[in-house]
Amino acid sequence: MTGRDFAGYRRGAPDITWPGGSRLAVSVVVNIEEGAELTLGDGDERNEHIYEAVERVEGARDLCMESHFEYGPRAGWPRIRDALRSRAIPATLNACGRAIAATPWIAAEAVADGHEVAAHGWRWERHVHMDEATERRAMARAVAAITEAAGTPPLGWHTRSATSSATRSLLIEQGGFLYDSNAYNDDLPYVVEGAAGPHVVLPYAFDTNDMRFYNGGGFVFGQDFARYCIDAFGRLHAEAQRAPRMLSIGLHTRIIGRPGRIGGLETFLDYALRHEGVWFATRAQIARAWRTGLGLPEWEPRPCPAGFAP
Repeated sequence: MTGRDFAGYRRGAPDITWPGGSRLAVSVVVNIEEGAELTLGDGDERNEHIYEAVERVEGARDLCMESHFEYGPRAGWPRIRDALRSRAIPATLNACGRAIAATPWIAAEAVADGHEVAAHGWRWERHVHMDEATERRAMARAVAAITEAAGTPPLGWHTRSATSSATRSLLIEQGGFLYDSNAYNDDLPYVVEGAAGPHVVLPYAFDTNDMRFYNGGGFVFGQDFARYCIDAFGRLHAEAQRAPRMLSIGLHTRIIGRPGRIGGLETFLDYALRHEGVWFATRAQIARAWRTGLGLPEWEPRPCPAGFAP
């Protein structure tokens, strides 16, 4: 169990107040993966097979799966964008590089609305079995694509599911990442020491996440999502009177963007906005605020080593 931390903040979390005197930070994350899913049509080694129905198509393009993923940019993103923009809520787009290269208007619209565009890998894939050279190239390609589409490089990184044992070290070495979200183990950010100094980890969540509409995850109606997220918000809002808290809300354009589900997101957002002491923020804003609260020096990106090249 070397390197695992089961204690966390058991001796007490830092007494940090979020900007504006808030005690609960809410991070809305919109995952942009459509166009980065594996498909023989883009020269990948296989087709993606996880959707609302799990079905494998081998040896030929899966035109059905490709069409499912196209729904997100075409119809889902406009609904999510409107829900956030009409409420002036900033979000973090967790964008795969290949996806944002295929749909650059999403990055442009997100930046115009005040959202952050962070990195979610090059393809929508796990990094757990990647060798170091392959992972470096994937990081570099994602950074290059997001920088071109959004106008600035991503400050955050979140690998799909399992990382490699070297992922965090490579992110720190790369020099341009303020934080990563490759953890699921707390309701608060925390800091790990890296080769270049303190590095912020913002844990993500799979429960307050629209992915639970899929494959027996428990959500059927849009209000299932709303009720669960409201319950999580209520508990964390109460706990935040004693110690700071953070709530991550995970969204996918092809999932919550459906007409029968988007109302669940709107219900939750309206509920949360009625409460005092709540700070809706991008993940980069949360990471910077955490560093400030801990008294750490202001973070500045470092030059990217030559080893990272698309």
